[in-house]
Amino acid sequence: MTDPAPSVVRPEGPWTHRDIAANGARFHIAELGDGPLVMLVHGFPQFWWTWRHQLVALADAGFRAVAMDLRGVGGSDRTPRGYDPANLALDITGVIRSLGEPDAALVGHDLGGYLAWTAAAMRPKLVRRLTVVSMPHPRRWRSAMLRDRRQTAAASYIWGFQRPWIPERQLTADDGALVGRLIRDWSGPRLPDDEAVETYQRAMCIPSTAHCSIEPYRWLVRSLARPDGIQFNRRMKRPVRVPTLHLHGSLDPVTRTRSAAGSGEYVEAPYRWRLFDGLGHFPHEEDPGGFSAELVNWLKDPEPDR
Repeated sequence: MTDPAPSVVRPEGPWTHRDIAANGARFHIAELGDGPLVMLVHGFPQFWWTWRHQLVALADAGFRAVAMDLRGVGGSDRTPRGYDPANLALDITGVIRSLGEPDAALVGHDLGGYLAWTAAAMRPKLVRRLTVVSMPHPRRWRSAMLRDRRQTAAASYIWGFQRPWIPERQLTADDGALVGRLIRDWSGPRLPDDEAVETYQRAMCIPSTAHCSIEPYRWLVRSLARPDGIQFNRRMKRPVRVPTLHLHGSLDPVTRTRSAAGSGEYVEAPYRWRLFDGLGHFPHEEDPGGFSAELVNWLKDPEPDR
């Protein structure tokens, strides 16, 4: 498959762009540095480029930093199916294996955080450490969406995604203007610059990207009462047994602090909760220096405390 928008998905920088085969598909990655692998997984409505600051910071700190595009997004394959969290998590662990690494420190934001929790539970031998940003554990997420009216209201966009075709058209209308509004609305007072927002808008307008970006959220809601969703929820009872860093912005309007804060009950290992005061849903972009310092210091800590 030819990349339909290489200037957006593969911008020049200190990193190297590659395509990696894993789990029956082809995934685009950007990598920088040498050392222990740190795998960075983006959320909605973004792609690998959201980690541009962390790629540099991690490489400077002595790590091999790799940011991947999820299935259906950025420069990765847009397959007709495979957007349930179990399969998307296997995409991530498959890329780790295809990179020739025994394991990785896994960092995920938003949907990428949901998948990072999943990967750590499903393939614990491939996840050395876990960092989750702006996302509760899958079982906490499910409970909050079903029982917490404020969380249900905060994530109203997910319910809107359940309609056929309309959300895709809304995301791509007016050159992706809705993407820009979502990113600005979900950020704290440190708003992203116009160039960054425009980059995400252009990436969403690559053919089929909007549909593939929405499909995981359709599965999450439609499976709540289905056997496959109930089975997945049971699988997530399996505790995470690797050191975990859980990062959250105090002003996040999409994922309430209360929803995320209890996720430590699913971690049977050192667990560190860090609330960034004055930041919203994208702390790694709103305060890249502070976020990167927190991440690097924790990754280098030989004995992260509980």
